[in-house]
Amino acid sequence: MNNSVTNTARLLWAGLRALLVLTLVTGVVYPLVVTGIAQGVFPGRANGSEIEADGHVAGSSLIGQAYDLPLKKGQETPEPDLKWFQGRPRNGLGVNSVNTRYKLILSGATNRSADDKDLIDWVTAAKAAVVEDNSTADYRVSPSDVPADAVTSSGSGLDPDISPRYADIQVHRIAERNGLSVAQVRKLVDEHTEGRTLGFLGEPRVNVLELNLALKGLLTKGSTPTR
Repeated sequence: MNNSVTNTARLLWAGLRALLVLTLVTGVVYPLVVTGIAQGVFPGRANGSEIEADGHVAGSSLIGQAYDLPLKKGQETPEPDLKWFQGRPRNGLGVNSVNTRYKLILSGATNRSADDKDLIDWVTAAKAAVVEDNSTADYRVSPSDVPADAVTSSGSGLDPDISPRYADIQVHRIAERNGLSVAQVRKLVDEHTEGRTLGFLGEPRVNVLELNLALKGLLTKGSTPTR
């Protein structure tokens, strides 16, 4: 009986020691080492890929933002602020219905098939809006010029990038709304167009937040039109 109790106690002590060692290694040492390496090698990415402007964090380069006008009385859906470049549609999972006191950012796709009537209606309306919003007195957007990313949300619904083609069809509108020349705005787009990752992965892209911050900087400098 005494031997049985002694063996049980010895096994329990061995198990407890293993638990303590593994907790220390995997719960303390490993996280500290990984965090230290991340902070030392690529601190920007480790801290959320934050973008700073005017001394404060303007957002993350990994999460898209809305550039909308304030809601009017009785209005449920905000209108886009057309003096800024617009990102992809944000259909995704829709609004937060769990706790309506908070407007949470929800990530996800619509998961609707290509022949879904609601999806077809969304795309049709989005294309008409893109054509109308981006057509100016001296520039007309053709429906065939509207790229897919201008009328569909991404898989996450939070894509921070748009295609260079979508950015290009917004150039004339941005120039007209802000009193800039088309050449000035197109130069901004070109400067913020990134190529394929490693030269072959993905597609060329433009980060909307970074582009709008550059546009804000240009407007702050009081640039004069050069039409």
